[in-house]
Amino acid sequence: MKLHETLQPDPWHFVRPELADAYLNAFDLKLSSARGLFARRRMGKTEFLRRDLLPAAQQRGYLAAYTNFWDSRSSPASALVSSLAEALEPQGIRAVLAKLGTPVRKVKASAKIPGGIEGALEAELSAPEVDPGVALREVLRQLDRQKKPLLLVIDEAQVLARAEHAEFAHALRAALDVRKDRIKVIFAGSSETTLREMFARASEPFYNWAALEPFPLLGDEFVAFTIKLLNRMARYRLTLEQGRHAFEELHRTPEFFKRFVERYMLYQLDGDEAALSHTKASVFSDENFLKQWTAMKTADQIVIAQLARGETDIHSAAGVKRLTQMLGRVATKNTAAQALRRLQAQNVVTRLAVGDYRIEDEAFAEWIRRRIAPRR
Repeated sequence: MKLHETLQPDPWHFVRPELADAYLNAFDLKLSSARGLFARRRMGKTEFLRRDLLPAAQQRGYLAAYTNFWDSRSSPASALVSSLAEALEPQGIRAVLAKLGTPVRKVKASAKIPGGIEGALEAELSAPEVDPGVALREVLRQLDRQKKPLLLVIDEAQVLARAEHAEFAHALRAALDVRKDRIKVIFAGSSETTLREMFARASEPFYNWAALEPFPLLGDEFVAFTIKLLNRMARYRLTLEQGRHAFEELHRTPEFFKRFVERYMLYQLDGDEAALSHTKASVFSDENFLKQWTAMKTADQIVIAQLARGETDIHSAAGVKRLTQMLGRVATKNTAAQALRRLQAQNVVTRLAVGDYRIEDEAFAEWIRRRIAPRR
């Protein structure tokens, strides 16, 4: 099964072949074997990786493997081995399973589960009797026998930074170190803070292993493409200016913009402003945000509300004074620092520079501004 063949065609996908070629060309220069990319969730990163980069790599003669650790936070090792096994031809998959003592017929029978053969492989490789380290070594041995190089994309790679996955992260680093000429890796993630620690902290397994950079975000060209396509199908056309306005109001978030387009297409007579209002009410009013909010300590709520309002002087005398007033007890700079550390550890807030913090999920930030911040 080829990775790109598992994706259904999407006419609304904005292709970025130049960007895909740029990443692959950089690997072809052989100056580096890995790259780190970060972008907030819902910004189009995963869609680009799966629909643009990996198919482009396959066209260049690469084997391609994709895994999303966020979907397998408790067992990233099994998810990775499954994706690597899927990149092999069927004969290679059978060899891996045979070495591990897993009956091929059992995998075939379970291939009807969600996720197809990849889901079946992951289920088999998650079995208690299968050692993840042994499975990783075996699948890499099978890949070593292939003539083609491999492009491995690890999405939400910050999961590797968790303490419980340290042993696996060290094993993966060692395995990739000796295969830099044959395996190229994209580490992508939504937590800039954690990814920076992964590659910049000396105690981390992947210290200095990949350059980290922001993923180029979608902008006016994406809006123009989407509005042009919409106007081919809609009875009541939208102007590019209306599209740009909606994109800005939705904080330039591609996923939210597509929801706006869908709403408009279904209710064109109501107009674009009605579609925009409905979309904003929907994406910025998720009940999960309330659960996330109520699970926070009071100090964390106050600090993140300040960040949502654009107040950056959290550690200043004025900031500590506001924290004291809202908290109802004496606060110090350490109170604010501890709150920020907890928020970063939970991947809720990222540190951009000294004293400069940003809420990771813009939808959550907007929810706070709309529902919480005004009451503080």
